Amino acid sequence: MELTNVSASGPASGTLFNWLNQRAAGLLVHPTALPSPFGVGAFDESAIALLDFLAAADLRYWQLCPLGPTGYGDSPYQCFSSFAGNPYLIDPAALVRSGLLTDADLAPLRALSADRVDYGALYERKLPLLFKAHAAWHRDPKRPLPYGDFAAFRSSQAEWLARYSFFSALKDHFKGAPWWEWPADARSFSAAQKSPLRSAVAQRAEGYEFIQYLFYGQWTQVRKEASRRGIAIIGDVPIFTALDSADVWSNPGLFQLDRQTLRPTHVAGVPPDYFSADGQLWGNPLYDWAAHEAEGYAWWLRRLRANFALYDVVRIDHFRGFDSYWSIPAGSPTARTGKWEHGPGLKFFETVRRALPGARLIAEDLGDLTPAVFALREATGLPGMSVLQFAFGGAADNLYLPHNQRANSVVYPGTHDNDTTKGWYAHAGEPIRDHVRRYFRISGQEVAWDFIRTAYASVANLAVVSLQDLLNLGSEARFNTPGIGQGNWSWRYRPEQLLALRDNSAGYLRDLAALYGRATPSSKNALTRGTTSSFASSST
Repeated sequence: MELTNVSASGPASGTLFNWLNQRAAGLLVHPTALPSPFGVGAFDESAIALLDFLAAADLRYWQLCPLGPTGYGDSPYQCFSSFAGNPYLIDPAALVRSGLLTDADLAPLRALSADRVDYGALYERKLPLLFKAHAAWHRDPKRPLPYGDFAAFRSSQAEWLARYSFFSALKDHFKGAPWWEWPADARSFSAAQKSPLRSAVAQRAEGYEFIQYLFYGQWTQVRKEASRRGIAIIGDVPIFTALDSADVWSNPGLFQLDRQTLRPTHVAGVPPDYFSADGQLWGNPLYDWAAHEAEGYAWWLRRLRANFALYDVVRIDHFRGFDSYWSIPAGSPTARTGKWEHGPGLKFFETVRRALPGARLIAEDLGDLTPAVFALREATGLPGMSVLQFAFGGAADNLYLPHNQRANSVVYPGTHDNDTTKGWYAHAGEPIRDHVRRYFRISGQEVAWDFIRTAYASVANLAVVSLQDLLNLGSEARFNTPGIGQGNWSWRYRPEQLLALRDNSAGYLRDLAALYGRATPSSKNALTRGTTSSFASSST
């Protein structure tokens, strides 16, 4: 990476987007980590408890990973749809209250671990319950439903919902096989529409639509509660889609696929980097950007509109792929054999600006960046990202060191792809730890809170900290290890951990927000209260 000092000023007035102009702080935690009693986090009272903590701590943003339905590997960055929601996040207790399930139905879910998510068990136990709820409604379609009219939901979301539900029903019909292994008359949406399979899987497809109705209804309630507390939701959009997805199955002409076999000719990833000596072979199909441009980026605009219906702010993962992307020949054993190809560049963001002038986007601009990527980010005016864990062990011109950060950016101690700060520091080499101690003038005994305080003090307008760091947890709480296919995305916290955090640290976080200009207007007098937490001097 070419490391240069950058100005701490905000975006220029002539740029496309200019929204991050107030200082604030936020929390990063994915909903699967919530302490629902049913094996995985859900949109239930634990989500409301988290919002209450955010409000108490004057954390004005809640950042999530993507909310889509996950497939093999359980990654929220490899979803069956760019538009649908994850069924596992639906609160089943609400379905008991609505008469769609019984309390006894939930017993298999209550037996699941409270500390780790077992996605295989959820597939076997929770999905059948959701279809059982649909069957209960189907037997009595005039019964009142908790989230408005189902037919109205189907109509309002028809463009993506019909394709996703048809795809999912067919996938069940073919025992989970990927779509390219299906018979020729089902291998694309256009072909399957003419197939007798359409009527054969119609009821299963309606079940998938009903599950999406439940997801959207419950998430809408959580969003309303967040808004009532002055909390904005930051969602996450992976730049690429999964190959085995309704997106590719229903829009093959928008991807780099062989027109005969419909298999990818090249796939996505990144070259060797901080996380992996062989790079990361993601395997996602690459976009045919010429085809997207020819249709005015219509599919991308639909995708962004759908995400802004879910979130207040959208982080676009792998922003550099819009300037240039790593193209790996399909079938390559690692990502080393790829090469850089040109992305759509500024023209894409100009189209987004015309269609969605109020869009609040964040550019995930991490990795080995080039001057062209920096230029694209500056031209768009989008806030980028700084990660404090990437700042140490090198020279003073490292872009992520606090003295080199920018106002128009989001600073993190670490992201969902990093170890917890406590775990990172424990496993870092002594030269890195020494750099940390000398830079901050600390002992390193409370390094997670040192990084949190530094994020708050940063010139970056938005500081986002992970729940694991607030809880001062080690590597056992790491959420994801890039390049490792199994065992990720499963960490969860306990209700008593959040309660203790609220009792012991919310006041200190409010004071940090006031001290460093990140407080809401109603909280700005906190600086004069003189409240001190035990963490305030723990590292001096």
